[in-house]
Amino acid sequence: MKRTRAIEILDTAQAKYELGSFEAEDFTAEEVAEKLNIPLESVYKTLVARGEHAGVVMAVVPGDKELSLKKLAQAIGDKRTELVKLNELERLTGYLKGGCSPLGGKKEYPVYLDENALLQERLSISAGLRGLQMLISPDEFLRVSHATVAELSD
Repeated sequence: MKRTRAIEILDTAQAKYELGSFEAEDFTAEEVAEKLNIPLESVYKTLVARGEHAGVVMAVVPGDKELSLKKLAQAIGDKRTELVKLNELERLTGYLKGGCSPLGGKKEYPVYLDENALLQERLSISAGLRGLQMLISPDEFLRVSHATVAELSD
């Protein structure tokens, strides 16, 4: 299995996690849930957004919910936010759609984790490649990512 920067960060932090891998085709949270046989609400997708003043941030939200750009703006102390365009994703993060991890990108952006994550026993979050997921407790993810917990989803 290929080592990613996200996995290296987890290992350096001596994090407790597992990896789940599958042959990715659709690059969706639904596909992750189905192929790893886990509940959709425990699959978390990483979306990259930009605030007017705060700049680029990463929002980690449940696969069964939608990111609220208004709630994200409130969380980062900005008036509004917008998702970065797909053609900017790799340039900003080094990651492709379906393989974007909140850890180990080209640059370290602030990470915001949806508060629903705290209700889960473990989260499934991209480990930096399509079809590769880190399975990690919310507390352990917060410890490693230094994420801010906020209400982000509708």
